[in-house]
Amino acid sequence: MLFTGPVSLCSFVVWGENQSELTTGLNFLLLLLPPPIQRSCSLDWVFLTRFCFLTDFGRLDFRFRYPKSRCCQNILLYFDDSSQWPAVYKRPEKNCYQKEAVLRPENNQVINLTTRYTWSGCGDGNEEVLSCVGGRSFRSGDGLQLEYEMKLTNGQSFWTQHFSADEFGILETDITFLVIFSMVFLLSCYFAYNLKGRQLLHTTYKMFMTAAGVEVLSLLFHCVYWGLYARDGLGNGSLKILGKLLFSVSFLVFLLMLILLGKGFTVTRARISHSGSVKLSIYMTVYTITYVILFIYEAEFFDPGEVLYAYDSPAGYGLMGLQLLAYVWFCYAVLVSLKHYPEKQPFYVPFFTTYTLWFFAVPVMALIANYGIPRWAREKIVNGIQLGIHLYAHIVFLIITRPSAANKNFPYHVRTSQIGILLSSPKGGEGAESFPHHAYGNSSFLGDSQPNFTELFSIQSVSTISKCSYVQRHD
Repeated sequence: MLFTGPVSLCSFVVWGENQSELTTGLNFLLLLLPPPIQRSCSLDWVFLTRFCFLTDFGRLDFRFRYPKSRCCQNILLYFDDSSQWPAVYKRPEKNCYQKEAVLRPENNQVINLTTRYTWSGCGDGNEEVLSCVGGRSFRSGDGLQLEYEMKLTNGQSFWTQHFSADEFGILETDITFLVIFSMVFLLSCYFAYNLKGRQLLHTTYKMFMTAAGVEVLSLLFHCVYWGLYARDGLGNGSLKILGKLLFSVSFLVFLLMLILLGKGFTVTRARISHSGSVKLSIYMTVYTITYVILFIYEAEFFDPGEVLYAYDSPAGYGLMGLQLLAYVWFCYAVLVSLKHYPEKQPFYVPFFTTYTLWFFAVPVMALIANYGIPRWAREKIVNGIQLGIHLYAHIVFLIITRPSAANKNFPYHVRTSQIGILLSSPKGGEGAESFPHHAYGNSSFLGDSQPNFTELFSIQSVSTISKCSYVQRHD
């Protein structure tokens, strides 16, 4: 991880979480964040950066430059121990001396930037790249002016060098899930081709394909971002933001598809009622706005000094509440659909059971991440769990909608061409929304290796009537 920038303050604060006892090495967690470039007494002690060093491999290289008139300046390294970082961060009642008093110089937690301490690497007018620490701390009374550059690494491997220990494995995980989701998307396209040939490619399946495709794009952007980050320690923040946005779009499309299927859309009815459409539009609008607020909140108000997780915020808790509300709606919709179409139990029972787990997985994951996962391991674990939850949801849907005679859970029995006829029927009105009852069975897929003669008399009968009437008029 590379970081450069100017700053004016009294003491630089680097927060750390120790994973093993310190001797002479640097084995702690640091966070990277540019502080505000201001000069005031209130900024004499400012948080700089967080990074998790790997024992025996971690290294801190830095370059600090400041006017002699601003002497003397210190870099402070804190552990995430209750007696250190939590005891001083966001404690305005404590002055610089009190905040430095919790440090233990024998643990090399103070870098004193003066030429009197040769091990600090400071020289008159010279810049040096250092990996050493000092043993004393000093305080300047009128603030400081400093230009600095830091390089924080973990070994020399492409997969670890620029990564904090809490980010280890994220790139490999994203690449793995990118390959798997790409296979899921390609398989869904193959199934869609078969469904289209049988006139069973409904809107809900197209929504599933859209969600899977957008998920692939999201992972692609994340992989490119982390790949660039692994190369130079900087990456491209725009790629990461775009990846997060696409991830959210995929989630919202999939959530909407589940609610629509729960209400019976394309399974037991041709369209949603007007009141249902309005309610669904309002709900998805609120959900989308809440997601946007979460992104804004994360960009503007998240405090990396506390390692906040995305869901550990008012907007995050709002999303969890909306998720639970969606589940209540989902339960009600499925029960109503089963009440009117009990023959659909082979589809709705496994559908409801598997996605009940999915609805609760996101809030449970958020709570575990906030309160059950160590901070130094949170990001990589949450990333893997979150992608695993999404993969579970997509694979389950792919299985229960596969176009095969062996699939007893296949949901669709009305063809796409019949829906238009049903809605335009003179007997239509409100009743035209609902499909006719159907003895549950996958008659459209009697077998992939044998002809299905029942298909000869489904839609073709409509065109036969048209031809007969035409011949009669011609005679």
